[in-house]
Amino acid sequence: MKSKDTRYTQVKNFLLNGISQQTWSAGERVPSENELVELCKVSRMTARRALQELYQEGILVRIQGKGSFVAEEKQQSSLLQIRSISAEIKEQGFTHRSELICCEEQTADSSIAKALNIEPEQLCAHSQLVHFQNDQPIQLEYRWINIDAVPEYAQQDFTSVTPSEYLLSIAPVTEAEHKVEAIIGDQSIRKILELSSDEAILLLQRRTWCDDKLVSYARLYHPGNRYSLGTKFSTKT
Repeated sequence: MKSKDTRYTQVKNFLLNGISQQTWSAGERVPSENELVELCKVSRMTARRALQELYQEGILVRIQGKGSFVAEEKQQSSLLQIRSISAEIKEQGFTHRSELICCEEQTADSSIAKALNIEPEQLCAHSQLVHFQNDQPIQLEYRWINIDAVPEYAQQDFTSVTPSEYLLSIAPVTEAEHKVEAIIGDQSIRKILELSSDEAILLLQRRTWCDDKLVSYARLYHPGNRYSLGTKFSTKT
């Protein structure tokens, strides 16, 4: 019996070969998750994983309510790149896993409403996760979502895909705002990140837009002694 990884790679290669042979050209729809299950004789989870990888690599884009499409060439070169914590961890040769604390719809208080550019008491989606690198907590993620931009966020299964991966597939980032600071943090956060009393927390606050719509506001807490931030920009076209 073939392993799940082998089956997933076969589905991914099926799509990549179809794109390279122009079975599906730029801007054309590729087979859906359900269609891939029938065409490649795989499970829905395997088909979904192949599609998610191609979204993250910029080869496919997802248009809500319409399906998955081959990306135009201009979408593959961007000065702004937002990557998921799982991709960062795996790229460095470590193992990633996450634990979902909550995912729900809630009314926005004044500070969250301001961050999302919505009215106080307006409904938004909220999720909390802990991300682990080789079983050590590396990021505590608090995220709030404008449900006008991503209405089905609170109904997603974030045990199989991270919020960042899901958002990149639904609402690709066209603009982002970051704020980074070192903080002490409250005891509950320090306990989750397994920090002693004298260790700093690195807090990254991020807001992201898709086209002209503000999509997400996140507070990402990291152990200061186990995590660093780096950025590379290019002006090449």
